[in-house]
Amino acid sequence: MKIGGRAHTAADAELIALAGFPFAEISLLDAHAFHGGELERLQAIAETHGITYLAHGPEEGDALDPDGLRRMYLPQIRSLIDCASELKVQVFTLHFWIDKRFIPAPVIEKKITLLHELADYAHDRRVQLCVENLSEQAADLGAAFDAIATLGMTLDIGHGQLLADSNTAYEFAGRYPERIRHVHAHDNRGGNSPSDDLHLPIGQGMIDFAAILGCLKLRGFDGTITLEVKPEHLSAGSAILQRIWQEATI
Repeated sequence: MKIGGRAHTAADAELIALAGFPFAEISLLDAHAFHGGELERLQAIAETHGITYLAHGPEEGDALDPDGLRRMYLPQIRSLIDCASELKVQVFTLHFWIDKRFIPAPVIEKKITLLHELADYAHDRRVQLCVENLSEQAADLGAAFDAIATLGMTLDIGHGQLLADSNTAYEFAGRYPERIRHVHAHDNRGGNSPSDDLHLPIGQGMIDFAAILGCLKLRGFDGTITLEVKPEHLSAGSAILQRIWQEATI
């Protein structure tokens, strides 16, 4: 298991590298900016510090408008997957909301088709596309997994605590352990709205990380975890997760 930090800029990535983390999950939002200097700086940081990168794409926009997503979002993500390939990024995480409580079934069907196209595009470029859980239950993403053999998942433990009676990480780990290629870790106090997604330091909310990481370890996960917390909380959060992981029994 490897722990890294979230980097919204190249400067963030350098700070994460200087702190001794093995990878940074960078925000890939604009292909023009990437080729306008970001690529060279990120490559230089990697060469100097031996760090590697994962990537996170931009927000999808209007989640209820699949035709608009096809016109605007699909080409944008394709261009960013090309950027990720240039940087030798292996995992590209995407928000693509398909919670059947809020998204009509015909829209979900069209969005899964779009997701299939993007997953194939990424696969051809040796990039693993992962959909991140927002408010979805396991059955919601199950429809996408059934349709798309190459689609992975970024399990966001913090998001799993929201709009749910119990953290949905347990259900995802139980039903789709082979799809979980990456994990996001941050804490919160539960809740039912985006404002409750607090991204607190590990241990300052109500999430039972020991139980969830133990469940993931039992199911065979031994991959990468990005701490999605403020930079000043990265080292302490990493120490907590490392201790939990070492103590977890399988």
